[in-house]
Amino acid sequence: MFTRSPASQELSLLLVVPEGPAIIKHIPVPRRDLQAKVAIFQGYLANSKNAQDDRYLTSAQQLYQWLIAPIANDLAGLNTDTLIFSFDAGLRQLPLAALHDGKQFLIEKYSLGSIPSVSLTDTNYQSLRDSRVLAMGASIFPHTDKRELPAVPIELSAIAGPRNPMSGTRNEIATDNLSQLPLWPGRSFLNQEFTLENLRKQREQQGFEIIHLATHASFPLTENGRKEAEIDLWNRSLSLDEFRLAKWYDRSGVELLVLSACETAIGDNNAEMGFAGLAVRSGVKSAVASLWKVNDTGTLGLMTEFYRYLRSEPIKAEAPEKSPT
Repeated sequence: MFTRSPASQELSLLLVVPEGPAIIKHIPVPRRDLQAKVAIFQGYLANSKNAQDDRYLTSAQQLYQWLIAPIANDLAGLNTDTLIFSFDAGLRQLPLAALHDGKQFLIEKYSLGSIPSVSLTDTNYQSLRDSRVLAMGASIFPHTDKRELPAVPIELSAIAGPRNPMSGTRNEIATDNLSQLPLWPGRSFLNQEFTLENLRKQREQQGFEIIHLATHASFPLTENGRKEAEIDLWNRSLSLDEFRLAKWYDRSGVELLVLSACETAIGDNNAEMGFAGLAVRSGVKSAVASLWKVNDTGTLGLMTEFYRYLRSEPIKAEAPEKSPT
């Protein structure tokens, strides 16, 4: 994380370990250089035209040298398999998993997670193995001209079982690889049943420790040039602040909130925490969301594998690591 002193613009890494004193390393990298490299790195990864282009590795390896290499020996001595990051503004959008040491990606070496603030995060461990999933989403959006998401009905059914028979949907996606489903005990609600009122009702009646939302979410530009995070329900669009203030999380604690959508986790520096910020302010312990635009068919495969591994992995951060990307 960056030092907070206005007089110091260098990078400071603070490694907090379970036992013993914290380890501090100061790296002579100006803030502007680090942020510029992060922006270049993101640009390569977010552009689908670069799918077969490995030029991103230059940035991936440079960022690794700045952020990970200085503490690599310390990490090796700890014999740890999980890293949790807390960054200052300007770095929270960094795709940590894609950092590269010249031989391996960081996700191949460690389970990774990030938290917006150490002081705001509940670090008490709670197993999810006996938890139930409330899976809700929409494949069509009558209130907007946003594109359809034909994989959403299968995604919800795969994760928590169908609410109703899926006949009559316009979904023609093959399901050969989705055997032994649903993956998790719970309930699913599609399209007309994906409303704020029903979300609150289901939480009030049954709790549900895991909430999965499959829909569109984005950070559209507003008139004053600021980006306002937004999530689409079946019948309306809500800002993330409106969504949070609806108090759907009040009945009991939500252990995991998953948003399977487009551009869900990022924003500008004024709203950079995005979906993660919503989770923290709502008292949710953990959140999973994408960093940029994703294809909903690809998301179907990723999410089913994520939930499959979540059933067997003791730590939530390990499930994304094991899921194919």
